[in-house]
Amino acid sequence: MHIRLLTKYYFINNFDTNNLQKQDKETIIIFRNYSSSNIRIDKLIKLKNFLRKQGNKFFLANNFKLALKLGLDGVYIPSFNKNFNHLAYSTFPNFTVVGSAHNLKEIRIKELQKAKAIFISSLFKKNNNYLGLNKFKILNNYTKKEVVALGGISKKSIKKIKLLKISGIAGISYFR
Repeated sequence: MHIRLLTKYYFINNFDTNNLQKQDKETIIIFRNYSSSNIRIDKLIKLKNFLRKQGNKFFLANNFKLALKLGLDGVYIPSFNKNFNHLAYSTFPNFTVVGSAHNLKEIRIKELQKAKAIFISSLFKKNNNYLGLNKFKILNNYTKKEVVALGGISKKSIKKIKLLKISGIAGISYFR
C-alpha cells in the first residue's frame, strides 16, 4: 500500500526559532501578520535566511510584490483578496502562488488568480466558514487544482483527513 505524503503549510505571525526548528524540511512556512500594517523587511530577511538554512520553503501572505522583491519561494493570497494585479508581474521559476477559498465563487477567483493550490476552509474549525467533511468533498470536486485542507486540523482529526482527496494540510495549532 502506498503512503500518500501531504504537503504541510504552517501559518506563522512572528519569528519564533524554537517552534520553527521542530518542523521538518517538507513543511512550507507562510508568514501572515494582518494585525500590523507595516512589515519589517529586516525581520523577513532574517526569517528567510533562517528557513533556507533549515531547508524550508518560505511564502509571504498577501504581498506579491514584496515576496518577489525578497526572492521568496511563493505567495499566499487570502480569500478576501480578489485582486488580479499580481498577474502583471513576471515571476521567476519555481515561484508558487497559493490561495484560500470558502465557497465555489472564491474557488473560481483563485483559479483565475493562477493559484497552484487552493486552501479550502474551514474543515473542522466550527466558525462562520465551517464546512465539515461532506461540503468539503463537494467543493473539492469543483476544481482541478491541488486542494489543501485548512481549519481545525489536529492530531485527532488527521485520520479523517486520509478520507479526503487532498494534496496537503495547513494550519497553526497542528504544528505547535
